[in-house]
Amino acid sequence: MIILSPSAKTLYFQTCLGVRKVPSSPTLRQRLDAAAQTMDANWNEILLQESAHLIRNVNAPVTGVAAGEHTLIPLDIDVSPFDNSGTNKDGVSLTYKGTFGYAPIFAYLAQEGYGVNVQLREGSTHSQKDGADFLRESIHYARRMTSERLLVRMDSAHDSLENLQVSHAETDVDYIIKVNLRGASKDSWLRIAEDKGILCEQRPGKTEYVGAIVFPQKGFDCNLRQVFRVIVRTIDRDGQLLLLPEVEVNVYWTSLTCSPWRVIELYRDHGTSEKFHSELKTDLERLPAGKFDTNDLILHAGLFAYNLLRIMGQESLREDDAPIRGQVKRRRIRTVIQNIIYIAARVSRHARQTSFNFGQYSPWLNTVRRIYQAFA
Repeated sequence: MIILSPSAKTLYFQTCLGVRKVPSSPTLRQRLDAAAQTMDANWNEILLQESAHLIRNVNAPVTGVAAGEHTLIPLDIDVSPFDNSGTNKDGVSLTYKGTFGYAPIFAYLAQEGYGVNVQLREGSTHSQKDGADFLRESIHYARRMTSERLLVRMDSAHDSLENLQVSHAETDVDYIIKVNLRGASKDSWLRIAEDKGILCEQRPGKTEYVGAIVFPQKGFDCNLRQVFRVIVRTIDRDGQLLLLPEVEVNVYWTSLTCSPWRVIELYRDHGTSEKFHSELKTDLERLPAGKFDTNDLILHAGLFAYNLLRIMGQESLREDDAPIRGQVKRRRIRTVIQNIIYIAARVSRHARQTSFNFGQYSPWLNTVRRIYQAFA
């Protein structure tokens, strides 16, 4: 990355952003505070809408997963605490991970992990608070990005009849939501598994039961389906005999009719969203403002920037002209920043023309030129 003088930096941002003036950091901070307090213009909603339109208009790849005869687009929703300990910012409180900070909730679309929706919340906020409304909004924004059938995936913190009702009320939406057992007896689930499940002995001392049960539920026009996986261990992985058997129970609400094993595999892939969290938190975890509304606006703007970088990374994979090759399905945001955004160049201005001069042997030049031509 080239170190530019202050005047060159101003020229660079003016040219790239198409603005006449570049505000100073204090001015920008004041404008963010003012925008966050503006009631007439909901900037958070505008950023989410424009982000959805961007992904749809540039024809960004949206990769789904196979579930029986259908291909579904995953919509992963999860909470990821931000550690802002040691600060006196508005809304900072104790999170469920034991640190002081915020507890924002995110929604990601497809295997590429495009940001669909985000909401900044106080650290002590329960994961399911206003969860049904957030789910409804996320489906709405996801519809702006793709017309394919969606697969909502949520962990046990979002096990709620409200989420099931929202998923059933929406058209072309399937779901897998992990059940919060809430102290339910593991022995009772073991009896159900022995009666309804398929027995599979993974190794000596480890037995698995996998199956599904269907039952009616008041308030739903169809039967609800639960897929279960019950594991019984009498010998641990090191060969040590256990005095009492260990029983592990995992249960999932689902509208899918495919095999229970496939449902479990699809939910296991929900863990990929943790990687999306880590990429966002690299630069956004320590939110800069002291005001809660301003940090919420910055988080929404950060999600828009995240999608821009994600689109650039996926576009760089369309052709095999980048130095980093191999079986790469998704470029990390940090890789895009270091190799494409930080590409070495010299900014020059002559005869009222601004030009960027790259090195003759710049390895990423062809990729950068192709990305620019695709979105110019």
